Amino acid sequence: MIFQDNVIKEYLKNVYFVTGTPCGGKTTISRELAKRHNLLVYDVDERFAAHQTISNPAFQPSMNKVFKDADAFFGRTVEEYQKWLTGNTREQLDFVLLDLIRLSHNQTVLCDCHLTMEEAGKFTEASRTVFLIKEPSNLVEEYCSRPDHQGFRDFINSASNVEKAKALCNATLQSLNEKTWTAIRDSDYYWIERTPDSTVDETARKVARHFGFVKNDVNN
Repeated sequence: MIFQDNVIKEYLKNVYFVTGTPCGGKTTISRELAKRHNLLVYDVDERFAAHQTISNPAFQPSMNKVFKDADAFFGRTVEEYQKWLTGNTREQLDFVLLDLIRLSHNQTVLCDCHLTMEEAGKFTEASRTVFLIKEPSNLVEEYCSRPDHQGFRDFINSASNVEKAKALCNATLQSLNEKTWTAIRDSDYYWIERTPDSTVDETARKVARHFGFVKNDVNN
């Protein structure tokens, strides 16, 4: 069964999407907003394992691809790694949309996700979408330093050539996100770029005002 975009958009009217590029602050800001405004956070990355268990290799081949070890995982070309990452995101989206429809039936949900501008245009409104972005170079060290990514840090450090593995990750993330980062900055979507001077409080207040969670005044 195929649902038309306008149907999905109607059923997702209680969902606010916090998306963007890696290390832009999506998870941090989603959780801060949830704490301040008593909202439910739906983290797409946290749901991947559950979705994988009900996926089918015939329909979700990227989600079901198995690598015997870190050397096999990082022993790919940038193009192969990029294709696998985008495949995972695209295949998981069906599971995500159905989860969000169910969860947001009678409550507001913040979705910490990887929605593209094209997908945002199909499934939601600009007023319920924010893009949190960061210049996409040298991301792997910051990514691995996050407490919620320690499993990936341990995995990449188990590679025979750790520096080569990190270089592959950096090159892949940059190739995936460089054009996206530029396109978001040139778009009409609301976006906030993370810089060394950014603070969680300031960014959370800006996103809350954009979403209409608070009035647009100096105290919020």
